[in-house]
Amino acid sequence: MAAVHILWILGRAVIHCVKQAVERLDDLEEDSVEEPKLKYERLANGVTEILQKDAASYFKCNCFPVRINQISLDESGEHVGICSEDGKVQVFGLYTREGFHENFDCPVKVVALHPRFSSSNYKQFVTGGNKLLLYERNWLKRWKTSTLHEGEGTITNVRWRANLIAWANNVGVKIYDISTKQRITNVFRDNVSLRPDMYPCSLCWKDNSTLIIGWGSSVKICAVKERDHAEMRDLPSRYVEIVSAFETEFFISGLAPLADQLVNLYFVKENSDHVEEEFRARPRLDIIQPLPEGFEEISSDALTVRNFQENECRDYRLEHSEGESLFYIISPKDIVVAKERDQDDHIDWLLDKKKYEEALMAAEISFKNVKRHEVQKIGMAYINHLVEKGDYDTAARKCQKVLGKNMELWENEVYRFKTIGQLKAISQYLPRGDLRLRPAIYEMILNEFLKTDYEGFATLIREWPGELYNNMTIVQAVADHLKKDPTNSTLLTTLAELYTYDQRYDRALEIYLRLRHKDVYQLIHKHNLFSSIEDKIVLLMDFDKEKAVDMLLDNEDKISTDRVVEELRDRPELLHIYLHKLFKRDHHKGQRYHERQIGLYAEYDRPNLLPFLRDSIHCPLEKALEICQERNFVEETVFLLSRMGNCRRALQMIMEELEDVDKAIEFAKEQDDAELWEDLISYSIDKPPFITGLLNNIGTHVDPILLIHRIKEGMEIPNLRDSLVKILHDYNLQILLREGCEKILVADSLSLLQKMHRTQMRGVRVDEESICESCHASILPSDMAQNFSVAVFHCRHMFHKECLPSPGTIPGVQFCNICSAKRRGPGSGILEMIK
Repeated sequence: MAAVHILWILGRAVIHCVKQAVERLDDLEEDSVEEPKLKYERLANGVTEILQKDAASYFKCNCFPVRINQISLDESGEHVGICSEDGKVQVFGLYTREGFHENFDCPVKVVALHPRFSSSNYKQFVTGGNKLLLYERNWLKRWKTSTLHEGEGTITNVRWRANLIAWANNVGVKIYDISTKQRITNVFRDNVSLRPDMYPCSLCWKDNSTLIIGWGSSVKICAVKERDHAEMRDLPSRYVEIVSAFETEFFISGLAPLADQLVNLYFVKENSDHVEEEFRARPRLDIIQPLPEGFEEISSDALTVRNFQENECRDYRLEHSEGESLFYIISPKDIVVAKERDQDDHIDWLLDKKKYEEALMAAEISFKNVKRHEVQKIGMAYINHLVEKGDYDTAARKCQKVLGKNMELWENEVYRFKTIGQLKAISQYLPRGDLRLRPAIYEMILNEFLKTDYEGFATLIREWPGELYNNMTIVQAVADHLKKDPTNSTLLTTLAELYTYDQRYDRALEIYLRLRHKDVYQLIHKHNLFSSIEDKIVLLMDFDKEKAVDMLLDNEDKISTDRVVEELRDRPELLHIYLHKLFKRDHHKGQRYHERQIGLYAEYDRPNLLPFLRDSIHCPLEKALEICQERNFVEETVFLLSRMGNCRRALQMIMEELEDVDKAIEFAKEQDDAELWEDLISYSIDKPPFITGLLNNIGTHVDPILLIHRIKEGMEIPNLRDSLVKILHDYNLQILLREGCEKILVADSLSLLQKMHRTQMRGVRVDEESICESCHASILPSDMAQNFSVAVFHCRHMFHKECLPSPGTIPGVQFCNICSAKRRGPGSGILEMIK
């Protein structure tokens, strides 16, 4: 009887017992590439011990000395209905004394309470064996009985949801609407060859209008719908539509909804060819996605249930708890709980499959929902796995993310990487910001690099802030290594960087100059080391002339031009580069060195000598002429001679030494001197090529007739015809230009004359402020009632009539004597005011 009592308690508080008395059932989860959807636990402790001695016939209750066929709880869990093999039916409250007891003369197979039985308005339940009876309590608290169905064999299953009651017998499944007192459908059994007592029907409601039927290997999903009023006539107000029907591979022992999917408990026969030998006869729990004409398998688990070899299809049941998505697999000797896997279970599976990175990501994303795992512990397991696998670089990279700001963990990992000889791997990921480890940690890594990898050591020195380690300690270590290899450029460069951080810039500058390092100029600018380079200007220019000169010119206020010239006095080629750039920036700076620059240009940069002579107004021309004549620089000499006023000698050098008629003509054009043109013609008159050049170019400067008359008869002149044609063309062009200019002048004169005429035709204002240009009195009398006469000229000058001078030589024409005296042109009178 003890076993009977305990299982009744289990039926009353099933979820509570499952949570308190379960053991992990790892052997039920098969080793699969895909993650399972459910996890399984077996009821443990006293429950298991009882099932070892007795058999469970139903999951929720067992309170009689005989077999319990079914129990039913209302949705509040406050009332329970029980039926047994000896014909007894009991309905009672767990917290009240009210109840119902009835004895039948045959076994009672099913009982179902109204879901809202606890409410006084819904005191209804159904029960039955060979027929289905509905019990309803009236307002006098008496029970009224009515028969819903009979005559088709034993009622094997019943499920009540809202106003709908579904039950199964040997023929099929019926649905009854309690609100309208109508039976609305009859769904017949498909495979009549199967014994209904060996392969019972499984029923479950997915919601208030969807019934799922499993019978043998057949599944049907039925939707209860409202009938249109126009179609009712004598028909029920509701009808059933089968929205999905399909066959499964195995026999169904139970059904339960899971969101829009379906959980199926299958019984597998031993002779089945669909599974491997080792899983035969084990029950299976599958999650499937129903489709209109079939289904899609989502997951499938073979369950190791105690004594499964002895069980039949009727020995298994599947119950579910809607509130927590719990599924209970009941067999005579075992009870297994299946539940949806949560995020912790997902992480467990990932860790078991050694998918540490995915587990870490899942824990980080869902850290609020993870209860059994810690992100950092998962990360540490991932790092350990990577180290064991030999992937040290990835392990070190993950330390940044996993270790965070935990200094103790950081130092432990550093020492572990040192033990396995992988300090280099973790070096680039060490904390460098607000979180910093002890200086000894960084120094240990730097020393490791210094022993084996100079380039890696230099990289760390550049990347790590100097505050991370003791600078003097590292400087001493580098100095010790330089004793063995004093010319190692990597170590010298690194030492210079260490000196820079230690603000010993002079020592860093010496090393950079010794190495000709590109950062020397940056170091000078950044730390204003100009006072330290005054005696190192030659070294800087030997290293990079352009950068050195630009730096010196940009900082003339720190290093004067005189100081630079003094330092470069023994290196004239460098001095020329400096002075040349100085002259390019400002023609007047360094004017005291222009005389010296003449020789420097002549020696090192002749192409820029002539531009220098043209642009400089401070170089002595005599000195420049002397140097150019000594070196036979004809073009420069010609320029200097012309600048000094000796144009005839300059033209002579062009013609005699350069023998370049085009330059000679260009020179004559620039000077625009008739004597030079005469000298050029005289020199060219016996040289046919020169004559051709003159004929082609002098047409706009000298009358070509003067040249043509002086040409000797019979002289052959190359391209004479073309030259003459060009002269005529140029002459015609000049004529056209003159005619065009004349037309423009005439048009402009006419336009201006018209404008002047319009202006002079305008009225002239005469008021009290106007004065007579002769007597300088007011042009208007003080008494406007008096008679007066005023003459106003177009030039705006005004006179009293009596103040006008005598008329001119032309009778009747009067001119403004003021404008006539200034030779502006005579202004004739335009208005005579008489009153």
